Amino acid sequence: MVELTAEAEDASVSDLARATPLADALGRSASMPLRQYRGAGTVENFSNTPDELAALLTSAGVYDLGWRRFLRCTGEDRVRWLNGMVTNFVGGLDENTGCYAFVLNAQGRIQGDLDIYRRADSLWLEIDVAQVETLTAFLDRYIIMDEVALEPQPAWTAIGVAGPLAATKMAAAGLPAPTLPLHIAETIMRGHAVVVVAATSPLVPRYELWLERKHALDGWNTLRDAGVIPCGAAPIEQLRILEGTPAYSFDITNKDLPQETGQMRALHFTKGCYLGQEIVERIHSRGNLHRTFTGFVLADAGPTPGTPLLAHGKPVGEITSVARILVPGVGERAVALGTIRREALERSAELMAGETAAIASPLPFDFTSNAVQP
Repeated sequence: MVELTAEAEDASVSDLARATPLADALGRSASMPLRQYRGAGTVENFSNTPDELAALLTSAGVYDLGWRRFLRCTGEDRVRWLNGMVTNFVGGLDENTGCYAFVLNAQGRIQGDLDIYRRADSLWLEIDVAQVETLTAFLDRYIIMDEVALEPQPAWTAIGVAGPLAATKMAAAGLPAPTLPLHIAETIMRGHAVVVVAATSPLVPRYELWLERKHALDGWNTLRDAGVIPCGAAPIEQLRILEGTPAYSFDITNKDLPQETGQMRALHFTKGCYLGQEIVERIHSRGNLHRTFTGFVLADAGPTPGTPLLAHGKPVGEITSVARILVPGVGERAVALGTIRREALERSAELMAGETAAIASPLPFDFTSNAVQP
């Protein structure tokens, strides 16, 4: 079994402004523009956004996931304790499998989101660097008489691979490709321990490679040698919006309730008590959900996050993410994510995002079926 307990090197979990391990390694050999993405500095583009997005949608692209951080949860009470802190069923996980979950406060508001993986002797929590510090502090407050420890793992980082040919390219690099989402496989690459995870993939297959930060560049070069195309944060953000995957701090905030996000994969309704469960169950049993998360096709990309959605001049929602995207084989589309009152969505009200016409769209976006344009 690959042992994920490497000692921390020169990284700090609280240092949000630093470049990711991969961006730092790449920067030593080439001058590449960095951008802040999800709390860390990473490469924005390696060539250009349309070509890199095309690789992710039609072939295979490799990208930096160094803006994710890991916590190792240990102790005899770890499963029982964490199961009482998150919205999904940690107790039901088999070894080397995972789940996506929310952390709520007592009022049922979302304090953060994370992926949880059950290992032989621990639970691994994967969290965006932008929220890891506050979420860790929130969780730590509830470790009272429990035999539980949360251990940051700053020596570890991640690289992503996505696209229809991702599994084929990974095989060419000598890497396994788990077939089930949030399942783990272990391997050795260039003499280094690597954990391969099948990530959630609404549009195209996605995989994560967890490896020690000092080996990030080796992992990157191995995938490039196998023909995987380097992709920056800009096309990854566009892919996220096309998939309709909400990001915490952008599309999800600490004012939101779980069902409003549309991420039912984060919820388990028969697992027993957890923090904030009463509110989740009340919404589930009564069906009194007033807002929902969805996609929008826009007449242009003028709206910015925070732009109100209007129906007959009255506010009914808000745009939270927006992008102008060149979809391969389709052309340019302006798309957005956001929240809208359910009654406005159900009666198909004419919508405006500020001064721009908008049409609600199911997620993920599908432009192969003659999508209606505003």
